Amino acid sequence: MDLRHVAIIPDGNRRWAKKHGLPAFEGHRRGAEAMRNIVTYLISQKMEYLTFWGFSTDNWKRSQNEISAIFEILAVQIEKDTPWLHNQGVRLRYIGRIDELPEFLQVAINQAGKLTKDNAGMTLTL
Repeated sequence: MDLRHVAIIPDGNRRWAKKHGLPAFEGHRRGAEAMRNIVTYLISQKMEYLTFWGFSTDNWKRSQNEISAIFEILAVQIEKDTPWLHNQGVRLRYIGRIDELPEFLQVAINQAGKLTKDNAGMTLTL
């Protein structure tokens, strides 16, 4: 059986940060950076689909500061990595209740999706 789709639910960023004496947002930032290593590896393995679970309805119960930090980290990571992903032929897709996200994040998501919509490599869904 050939593996075609990997789905990842990132978990433990806050616990990792706490264990290392860092604020929660630093755990989320490091987790976002680790995603690039995963993407790089799966591209090299010719993976067709990769899905990252980004933000659940339960995450809205976190502090406003943590929620804001997560959204800011995600927007920065999208803006930083989209050109590289595009050059790798990755198509970015976003699913879920995007309209409930802050406008700056919606803009980053929409721009990344438009830029990569015709790419024929791995499909990365958030």
